[in-house]
Amino acid sequence: MKSLPLFHRVAGQPVIVLGEGPAADAKRRLVERAGGEIVPSLTVGVERGARLAFVALDDAAEAETAAAQLRRAGILVNVVDQPALCDFTTPSILERDPVQIAIGTDGASAGLAKHLRLRLEALLPDSLGLLARSLAKVRDALRERWPDPAERRRALDAALAQGGPLDPFVEHRAAAVTNWLRADQDGRGEAGRVELTIGTRSPDDLTLRQLQLLGAAEAILYEPGVPPAILDRARADAPRLRLPHDGPLPSGLIVVLRCG
Repeated sequence: MKSLPLFHRVAGQPVIVLGEGPAADAKRRLVERAGGEIVPSLTVGVERGARLAFVALDDAAEAETAAAQLRRAGILVNVVDQPALCDFTTPSILERDPVQIAIGTDGASAGLAKHLRLRLEALLPDSLGLLARSLAKVRDALRERWPDPAERRRALDAALAQGGPLDPFVEHRAAAVTNWLRADQDGRGEAGRVELTIGTRSPDDLTLRQLQLLGAAEAILYEPGVPPAILDRARADAPRLRLPHDGPLPSGLIVVLRCG
């Protein structure tokens, strides 16, 4: 990755937006959507402790000067149509509140990001936000039913997997989550050890099943020749353990990656 994707909370916070015209208006709408307070002055914004700034000035030299001043004040800057001057870029956003999917190309093509979003819009049901809110409401009930974090994670993995009772790509009613919790099932999901022989260096060549196993694994055991790009497709919090490994392992699904 060339950029670290983050969701920055700006509700009720000052955000500097400099400039006039369509580009500046688009940034103002984006800030307003996130609940931020727009400050049109560099000086006032710095004084008020703004952490983010959008520069949409028509004059390139003026925009560069403003960006330098803002950066000296410790503010992260986005300069419209000048990726080299940007500390951050704005993604194309798919929203199913509170679910947000941000698609970025590191400034390479806003058009590509837009069309990826449009394709995904057609795939994700309107009830996705409702599913997320319902899961948030039963967080305590989930902890009570599955006190062990690994077991709780496996239960959710099984429910949210393709074809599962809470498959996020399927339209759900409001009672879907509570009905799932009441259902007579152990929620353990997949466990044990699964060996995958990887015959590619590109994660794009992995099968859907391989990607699902990597995403659900509690730990990854791998041979030295397995490419880092493949390991990056595993869950971020799953430990990567180089083979041979004789130490303890977490309970649940263990994926062993071998070179083909």
